[in-house]
Amino acid sequence: MPLSHSNVLRLVASVIATIWVAFGVNAILRPDHALTFFEFQPPALTADKQMVDSLMAVYGVRNVFMGAAIYVTSYLGSRSNLGWILIAAGGVAFADGIICWTHGQGQWNHWGYAPMITAVGSLLLGVFDRS
Repeated sequence: MPLSHSNVLRLVASVIATIWVAFGVNAILRPDHALTFFEFQPPALTADKQMVDSLMAVYGVRNVFMGAAIYVTSYLGSRSNLGWILIAAGGVAFADGIICWTHGQGQWNHWGYAPMITAVGSLLLGVFDRS
């Protein structure tokens, strides 16, 4: 059986989806805590804090969406579609790291897991399957 057809990969994708959803819910409900993953400090001024809290809610909804997309594709879609969604999610994590890097810190909180997500996506695409 090719590695790309392993049910373990679908299980790993579901774990990744759960992490995305958890980060999203955390950002929506606890924006100050979610900022710690970026190593950013909450703003002191009330108007600035309201804006950042709103942006963290947008970030949270994005993460919940990505988790839902992974869940749905894992259970109802093809393995190649799931692989490409995971690779795209790895790209999002990498981009989040670049944003942190431009602010001088926090990039490894994102760059540390981007390659893992991309690797799972690549496995689902059959990159390491034998012909």
